[in-house]
Amino acid sequence: MHVYRCVRKGNKKMIKWNTIGKVACGFLLGTAGVKVLGSKDAKKCYTHLTAAAYRCKDSVMETYTTIKENCQDINADAKEINEERYAKEREQEIADAKAVLERAEAEA
Repeated sequence: MHVYRCVRKGNKKMIKWNTIGKVACGFLLGTAGVKVLGSKDAKKCYTHLTAAAYRCKDSVMETYTTIKENCQDINADAKEINEERYAKEREQEIADAKAVLERAEAEA
């Protein structure tokens, strides 16, 4: 596709200056943008933004580590509670079995 478009008006071809103007304006803005983005002030700004991003990452990682440790503590406590509960249930089952045996021996 051509950068500019022609319009036929009768036997004459007319150039759409609107399209050429948009292309030229884009080129100028792009060139100015590259110069602005490459300036010392922009580089300084990028450096500060990158440093802030690293600080943010460090903060997030600290929070993640804290949450992970808390979850591991909760998991360990839950396992301990269940082990104690199962031990009590086993003791109760053994006591019930001994009671049944004692009743059976007493009846016999």
